[in-house]
Amino acid sequence: MSKKDSKKSVLTLHPERCKGCRYCIPTCPKDAISVSEKINQKGYKPVMVDMETCIGCGSCYTICPDYVFEIKEVQ
Repeated sequence: MSKKDSKKSVLTLHPERCKGCRYCIPTCPKDAISVSEKINQKGYKPVMVDMETCIGCGSCYTICPDYVFEIKEVQ
């Protein structure tokens, strides 16, 4: 196994940035993203991620216009 293969992507969520556009929901290949019932500081129901289901693919990160998602590679 090479060094590149041993890296894993980890998702960090920033719900305070979310404006509820929901672009990320249909892009998730694992259906790990849903809408929270809580309301954030901006008055929106932000998205939430089931971290057990998330594979860290970055689809949500790529489509989100509000930088709600952060992807970091870890070993």
